[in-house]
Amino acid sequence: MTAIILDGKALAGELQAELAVDVADFIQNNGVSPCLAAVLVGDNPASEVYVRNKRQACERAGMESQLHRLPDDATTESLLALVHKLNKDAAVHGILVQLPLPPQVEATRVLDAVHPLKDVDAFHPENVGRIVQGRPRFLPCTPHGVQMLLVRRSVPIAGRHVVIVGRSDIVGKPLANLLVQRGPTADATVTVCHSQTHDLAALTRQADILVVAIGRARFVTAEMVKPGAVVIDVGMNRTPEGLAGDVDFAAVKEVAGMITPVPGGVGPLTVTMLLQNTLAAARLQQ
Repeated sequence: MTAIILDGKALAGELQAELAVDVADFIQNNGVSPCLAAVLVGDNPASEVYVRNKRQACERAGMESQLHRLPDDATTESLLALVHKLNKDAAVHGILVQLPLPPQVEATRVLDAVHPLKDVDAFHPENVGRIVQGRPRFLPCTPHGVQMLLVRRSVPIAGRHVVIVGRSDIVGKPLANLLVQRGPTADATVTVCHSQTHDLAALTRQADILVVAIGRARFVTAEMVKPGAVVIDVGMNRTPEGLAGDVDFAAVKEVAGMITPVPGGVGPLTVTMLLQNTLAAARLQQ
């Protein structure tokens, strides 16, 4: 039996169409367009693609967008100055600092400098703390995209065992925090695995829902997946054969019940959740 493909691109289109209606209503009632400002340092090709996709998504949703470029040799101080300027700009509702930043930049200082009400990536300690306490201001974009993919495709979460492979601050830890909360879109039992986990395969085979976000191409094999499990691949790796996820898609789809492709899975939903946060930020600031 071949797994059902969870098409994140199609779902992103549905959600962005719904978002466009909400944005138009906000503009009509407030006379202001929600605006996302992106900060891009250097000329990383992958970052260029991400920022372009975000700008195009803003256009489709009827939002304003700005792009602020800094050279590859930018300093922490120059980024902080730009962030402080955007914090004070009433026309800017959301600030996105595109990661990764060059090694000479103190990324934590820069991300912490974004005002919590404009922190649409939900990286600021204040917003992270609110997520942990179950009273979020904004939801982290990729984890929320994973959650929405499950919810909108009628995958039960409550009571299920979710195994997350990867403990990053961007995906693994915030996703675990989302799914252990009380409520109809959570209430999962969550196990977080990482590089020091012993007998990883024994844990991944227990997963009703397996989420993989470790940045290693085709790392998860069919033998590591419980038959019928839902497999969410958050990885995006450039290989000589092209883009590949963290899951061996060709093999695992013959075992799993549902699986996301790469590309076209979680990625488009990350952008959509960013736009939802930008609208939420505009509402808060109004």
